[in-house]
Amino acid sequence: MTHTITYADFERVDIRVGTIIEALPFPEARKPAYKLTIDFGPEIGTKKSSAQITVHYRLEELVGRQVLAVVNFPPRQIGPVRSEVLTLGFEDAAGAIVLAGVDQPVPNGKKMC
Repeated sequence: MTHTITYADFERVDIRVGTIIEALPFPEARKPAYKLTIDFGPEIGTKKSSAQITVHYRLEELVGRQVLAVVNFPPRQIGPVRSEVLTLGFEDAAGAIVLAGVDQPVPNGKKMC
C-alpha cells in the first residue's frame, strides 16, 4: 500500500471522461503508441494524448470509446506530439496497458467523483 492522502489531495487531480474522436499511428514514439484526440465537452474542449495501448487496441476500435484522463497536468512533449492530458489505464499481467473507462455512457467532460 502507498502512503495515505487526504480527500483534498484527491480533489486536486482533475479526472474527466472524454470520447476519442481520432486515433492515429505514432511511429515516431520510442515505445509503440497511438496519437489520440479526445473530446472533453464544451468546458475543456478537445485535447491530444499519446497512449501506449497498441497491444490491446486497434486504431479503428478506439474512435467513439470513452476514456478517463487527468486534464490538469502540464502538457508534455513526446517526440513531435504535445500530449495535453494523461489517458488513464492499468497494466495487465504482462505489462500491457488496458484503458480505464466507464461501463455506461457519461457526458463528455464529467469529473470523477
